[in-house]
Amino acid sequence: MDKAGIGQLLRQLVAIDGPSGVEALVASLVADLARDVATETRVDALGNVIALRRGAANPPGRILLAAHMDEIGLIVTRVEDSFLHVHEVGGLDPRALLGQEVTVYPTGPRTGQTFEVSETLKVFMDGKGLPGYIGGRPPHLTAAENRDRVIPLGDLRVDLGLPRAILESGLVQVGDRVAVRGPYTELLGGRVVSKALDNRASVAAMLGALGYLAAMQHSWDVYAVATVQEEIGLRGAITSAFEIAPDVAIAIDVTFGATPGLNSAETVAMDKGPAIGWGPNLHPGVVSALRKAADAHEIPYVIEPLPGDSGTDAWAIQVAREGIPTGLTSIPIRYMHSATELVVLADIDRTARLLATFIGRLDDAFLASLPEEV
Repeated sequence: MDKAGIGQLLRQLVAIDGPSGVEALVASLVADLARDVATETRVDALGNVIALRRGAANPPGRILLAAHMDEIGLIVTRVEDSFLHVHEVGGLDPRALLGQEVTVYPTGPRTGQTFEVSETLKVFMDGKGLPGYIGGRPPHLTAAENRDRVIPLGDLRVDLGLPRAILESGLVQVGDRVAVRGPYTELLGGRVVSKALDNRASVAAMLGALGYLAAMQHSWDVYAVATVQEEIGLRGAITSAFEIAPDVAIAIDVTFGATPGLNSAETVAMDKGPAIGWGPNLHPGVVSALRKAADAHEIPYVIEPLPGDSGTDAWAIQVAREGIPTGLTSIPIRYMHSATELVVLADIDRTARLLATFIGRLDDAFLASLPEEV
């Protein structure tokens, strides 16, 4: 595994849609990618992808890596004439939606409903989704007092360019999901722009860590879980942590990268490595071990102070069962929860190397040392 390999993983991961609650397409891809670097791979009842990489014959412990694979999206709330009313799933900003390209995944007509399907339409309905746009009024036809106003989500419409008769005959149903489109674009300086970097960048780092571990010896069993429904309540983290019952866990997510106009106290420098979270959501012993692993192998990192809820899978994992010592590594990105999120590829690779290095240093004495760190 290397930075180029992780870049290829990321390109594949962001190309697949997986809004919260309908992650099956991206889950299938993650499972396929994990099989090359894991001993066992399966999908649980909620839809989490669980990849197990076994350690020693008698492993002294088990560690859980958790990176959510769901992304923000929309849900159809009403079909009216030739347009779709939608609502957010997971925190979309209406300011970023006007003029946005989307993909609608239709479930098709109910029993008894029929409509003619052209050959072109069949191609889009065959798992590829229907292309559409979120349109708005031209400024010429907008009242002057409204031209600078943010259009509420309830006033936006998805236009599929289809005749009213086709839409109203049952092609798209209330409850169908809509994914935001954003192409994978390589910029200068090793930067990449795409939709769904929150949190496919971390899934790529997690798979990359398994790839690095393939060339290392590690005694602990490693459970790498691509979790579902993080954006709407950390649900995949809750169920997978309960089932696996790890001795230690690390959540992998993204954080707010330094951006012009934002308070530097609320953002993290980019191209400086992963942010290691530090606060009450995170175990002092795990944080210390992450820092020591990074220092020993000269992996750059920054410390991110988190005074309360980290807003990540770590929040749920920490209090699973009787409590799990938990750490958090976060990859800085810009423009979070939009179709133009930006990341530095080297930061993803550094995160993968830090995770692999941390795991490689775990031994049978680590658990015994944790209570002393509290």
